[in-house]
Amino acid sequence: MSQNDRASAPAPVGKQQSRHPKMRLQIGGPKKKRSALFRLNTIHARATWGVLSKYAIQSLQQLSDRHSLEVAGGEIHLLDNRWYITHAGLLQIARRNRCVGIRTSIEKGISDPGANRWVFKATVYKSPRSRGFVGYGDADPSNVSSLVHGAEMRVAETRAVNRALRKAYGIGLCSVEELGWAPRTNSSAPFDQPKASTNGNNGHHNGQPRLRDRLCLLIRQHHLDAGLVKAFAADYCGAATLRDAQRDQVEAFINDLAERAAKDRDGLICQLNSYSKSQEVAP
Repeated sequence: MSQNDRASAPAPVGKQQSRHPKMRLQIGGPKKKRSALFRLNTIHARATWGVLSKYAIQSLQQLSDRHSLEVAGGEIHLLDNRWYITHAGLLQIARRNRCVGIRTSIEKGISDPGANRWVFKATVYKSPRSRGFVGYGDADPSNVSSLVHGAEMRVAETRAVNRALRKAYGIGLCSVEELGWAPRTNSSAPFDQPKASTNGNNGHHNGQPRLRDRLCLLIRQHHLDAGLVKAFAADYCGAATLRDAQRDQVEAFINDLAERAAKDRDGLICQLNSYSKSQEVAP
């Protein structure tokens, strides 16, 4: 073999791989990361919401692969077997895509401070030369949870930013903050009793998440013991179990629980712990 032939001959396979260890680590790296993220998301989701449907798992895999959203980071949330993105998740997507800025402004012409009705405009700029993606958000006492009454202005701004970010980055999921949870006290249906849905809203009542979802969200948000909360709720409603309580009673309990958790969480924990003792002595 001539000197030229030796120079042009391919090196042995083993030597080629050893010369480029970083290249070998990069091949398939993103795929492994997505797979690991999906596994972690599934573990956290089951620990938080229990058994997941096949549809929920498939959707979770798509969200993990496509947007790298994390359940543990509070970037997505499961309500009534549907995934919703959160404000934190949208901001993470914007950060990863190097969003250059978000501008918000109050729409004074259609806002009514006296009635706590606010309308915001948000513009997201994906790059320095971007003309901007616009989103609007409104909030008033009729379309926000009773838990955030008095904060309608901030809710409206967050909704506007969320809509603008979803447009900018092609996110089809509705965000949790855009949901309107209005109080319902005129229904006497038992807690979580299924109702016929005629508007295709997947079991929501007038577009509102079920009481169970609201209660689960509170438990997770304030790191409460779910078993103790259910025992407290049954006692609060004067029922043997939470399932036996009427819907208006459960809603009143959820509103009261949210207020106490926000103002005096330590006192609430002490009261919940008293139900732990009663459960220990129960036959």
